[in-house]
Amino acid sequence: MCGIVCAFDLKQSSEQLRPQILEMSKSIRHRGPDWSGIFSNENALMGHERLAIVDPTSGNQPLFSEDGRYVLAANGEIYNHAELKKQFEGKYNFQTASDCEVILALYQEKGPAFVDELNGIFGFALYDTQEDRYFVARDHMGIIPLYMGYDANGTFYVASELKALEGVCTKIELFPPGH
Repeated sequence: MCGIVCAFDLKQSSEQLRPQILEMSKSIRHRGPDWSGIFSNENALMGHERLAIVDPTSGNQPLFSEDGRYVLAANGEIYNHAELKKQFEGKYNFQTASDCEVILALYQEKGPAFVDELNGIFGFALYDTQEDRYFVARDHMGIIPLYMGYDANGTFYVASELKALEGVCTKIELFPPGH
């Protein structure tokens, strides 16, 4: 079990919001006591609390595509990751043995439609640093929890636990399964 807290469509500067994201992420640290990571630029913030199960030595998140364009914060497990990775032999240089890194390769090649190929339980946020676009998805059964919300300024948040959004977001909803 890991945890994510992300903010997109920032209405305040990332420098102002970064300490808040760190506090929000800290509130779910029990989900992933092995590693805390954060990505931030002027348009997005992505925090990750990691429980190291698959690839405990090099699977720290957020994960980055080799060129640094795509950033991934994921919670869950991709059961068919080894099978999915085979289609990228010679085409994609996997930097870790993490089951979640295959999400980056799939997105780059197929766009959002790749989600139907995933066999697993997951909630993730993927960010394109060049296009300033994000893609958030949750497994079709909703096994992995994921919530979304907006603060008073209109910044969009996603988090693995409701309590990470409470006190920050004025509107909070369950991120629907299979979306």
